[in-house]
Amino acid sequence: MTSAIDYTAPGPFTAFEGIDASVVGAPDGDPEDICRPVRALVIQPTDADALDLPAGRLAEKDIRPVSELVRRLLALDPAPLAVPREPAHRVVGTCRHYAVLSCALLRRAGIAARVRCGFATYFQPGQALDHWITEFRLPDSDRWVRIDSEVLDGSVIPRPHDLAPEDFLTGGEAWTAYRGGEVDPATFGVFGTDNWGAAEIRGNAVKDLAALNKVEVLPWDEWGRMTDAYSGHTGPDYDDLLDTLARVCADDEPEAVAALYAHPDLTVPPALVDIPLSAVADLR
Repeated sequence: MTSAIDYTAPGPFTAFEGIDASVVGAPDGDPEDICRPVRALVIQPTDADALDLPAGRLAEKDIRPVSELVRRLLALDPAPLAVPREPAHRVVGTCRHYAVLSCALLRRAGIAARVRCGFATYFQPGQALDHWITEFRLPDSDRWVRIDSEVLDGSVIPRPHDLAPEDFLTGGEAWTAYRGGEVDPATFGVFGTDNWGAAEIRGNAVKDLAALNKVEVLPWDEWGRMTDAYSGHTGPDYDDLLDTLARVCADDEPEAVAALYAHPDLTVPPALVDIPLSAVADLR
């Protein structure tokens, strides 16, 4: 039998391997307070462009492991992570990086946490934008609380520390809504690109399953039949598989989530998990 998933333990990308504990901070506290520093640790590529940073620093967005993200942060500013960074001293990343850093800090505190890939409805009216967040579960609680560290303490949404169901749809939730005719897939996509529609929902559903299995890929990673799905070359059998995926993720039984992830069309290949750091530009 497939073992359950331990969301209090780090996965391949969420371990602070080789990082001094004094830099990371005390491994306890309120979940919201644990996540709060992350907002001042990452900067989006579009915001980084305005700072005229060295061209090579854009490659930071391709870093997967938290340990390497932290090493890059410390190279820019050796202060503990709880100390806010000036924008130029933040690591260049996407919403995925905010979410993964938050997840890693929560897991280090012994709090069950995981990253979710899906769509946020609070950035642009009438649109569900490709987005990644973190969710955590308090001890002796069955409820997962969704938190968006990227906009924590900001004015984008009133309760970024406890998102409502309508604020964020996971890939599987969006897929179920699409298949049920409850949403217009043309409103789901990646801001600033031509990537909109059911294909984006398909992709995020698979990435969310991987994240539930503690493999938090980069937003542009593709594997299995995802490339064909993005180009519209998959058929009813693949959509039926995504129906199963959405149902299993909604039921949230760890054994079933892990078992489905073993499907050859859904498992992230080792090549995307064990990418050597030399594949990312040396920014030191």
